[in-house]
Amino acid sequence: MSDLITVREELMAVAIGDLGTLLDRVEKLAPQLEASRMELLSTSTDLAEKVEAYSKRMDEITENAKVQTVKHIARRADEMARGTVETQTRAMEEAARVVFRNEVGPTLQRVTLPLQDVAALARKGARPWEGWLLHAATAVLSSAISWAMAAWLWLR
Repeated sequence: MSDLITVREELMAVAIGDLGTLLDRVEKLAPQLEASRMELLSTSTDLAEKVEAYSKRMDEITENAKVQTVKHIARRADEMARGTVETQTRAMEEAARVVFRNEVGPTLQRVTLPLQDVAALARKGARPWEGWLLHAATAVLSSAISWAMAAWLWLR
């Protein structure tokens, strides 16, 4: 049994030695862990700043995209409205032509034909002496020629 105690003591001594070595290594590791922790805190702070800058930039990009989208929608709506107005204008013009051709045109022709006859009569009635003026001019000219012939014959 004394061998067991000696083996046990020897194992304990080795374990205590290993524990000492382990404690030395842990003590050496503590400053490295502290340096890593400080690096991690610094990196975390830098990352937070970069995330904040990235977030601001993304907000600006998003706002710009919103503005561009609204402008595009407004431009397309304006084009569509203009096209609709032009289409409606053409349709209204065509409808007006059809109505005029089918409804107003024949009625207007029925009204204008008698008015044209009345206008022709009015033109004639405005100068009733024109027809007589031609006859008077013919009579004066034939009388002058007759007098000239008679005078020539008489003087001869």
